[in-house]
Amino acid sequence: MPEQILDDISHRRYNPLRGTWLLVSPHRTKRPWQGQQESASKITLPDYDPACYLCPGNKRAQGDTNPKYTNTFVFVNDYSAVKEDQAEYKPEENTKDLSSLLLRAESVTGKCYVLTFAPNHNLTLADLSPKEILPVVQAWTEIYKAHLSPDSPLAKVSLPTKLEPIGLSLAAPNAQYRWMQIFENKGAAMGCSNPHPHGQVWTSTGLPDEAAQELVQQKKYRHEHGGCSLLGDYAKLEMEKEERIVFQNATFLVVCPWWATWPFEVMIISKQHKRALVDFDDEEKQDFAEAIAEVTRRYDNLFETSFPYSSGIHQAPLEGTDEEIEASHFHMHFYPPLLRSATVRKFLVGYELMAEPQRDITPEQAAARLRDCGGTLYRKLLQ
Repeated sequence: MPEQILDDISHRRYNPLRGTWLLVSPHRTKRPWQGQQESASKITLPDYDPACYLCPGNKRAQGDTNPKYTNTFVFVNDYSAVKEDQAEYKPEENTKDLSSLLLRAESVTGKCYVLTFAPNHNLTLADLSPKEILPVVQAWTEIYKAHLSPDSPLAKVSLPTKLEPIGLSLAAPNAQYRWMQIFENKGAAMGCSNPHPHGQVWTSTGLPDEAAQELVQQKKYRHEHGGCSLLGDYAKLEMEKEERIVFQNATFLVVCPWWATWPFEVMIISKQHKRALVDFDDEEKQDFAEAIAEVTRRYDNLFETSFPYSSGIHQAPLEGTDEEIEASHFHMHFYPPLLRSATVRKFLVGYELMAEPQRDITPEQAAARLRDCGGTLYRKLLQ
């Protein structure tokens, strides 16, 4: 275990993936709570909802009809945050003009997708087996591959698959986009607008701040440590110490990071240096599906509720320099808001907004609790 004193005193921890710090205040878990409480999520959804825009065979808000799909379904978002075609915006640059210096803007184009995890309206990733999650991993891989720059080193080494085809039909993008963000917002507490379990995939011309920040740190580490991967070394360290591990298999490590901000935040890290989804063979994709199943099921078991979170994959950019591609190390973040129970959540307010992130329960304590939540999904034991 880390220094025992860190369980009792306020301290700061460094996040090498972002180059930032956060405050840890373990004694604050003892304070009484009289603030806002969320409603505990109750699984009462039907297997099929005729009013749902995402269920098989139903009509969506813009009028298109969904096919009667049987595993995953992907379509271009009817209300995309970025679009492929829009009016051009190219402001003149003038370093002597304050408006040009301080009021900067740039146009962004891209393509956004929605991906349902299963045809069932009431089955989240926590309800699905690794075998049932595998088509989701395959779909993510195919979408990434379809948008990958032909000049990228990854385009030349994409591993072939022997898995059953998933039947995706993707129109080629109008332009070469730089970044792809795969993510899921689960639950009303995380702003999910449709209860049918689904995720999203956004591609864009720009490199988003969080991804750019991580890429800078990974390139810096690789340069300073003889070509080593920051997250590769971190995974080795976590496996040696065995202090924050929640689950692991042959390919992936699931940990509550040393620098985690959210109470039960976890990260899935590839043990070997894998740059993107296209680097994984069939067995490794199956291991990834298993890791996702383990995380999501343990979350639901922790407070016996459908556990809300935002999750997202960080991998090599679609288009980038060889240095950027090689410095990238595949990982997936899970940011869940619940703190003490199914009804008490963590808020990033006050000090967190004005100074730096702060957490109460330590990552080591969180990992221990999640380790104990394995086994059968609690809902299946109630049936």
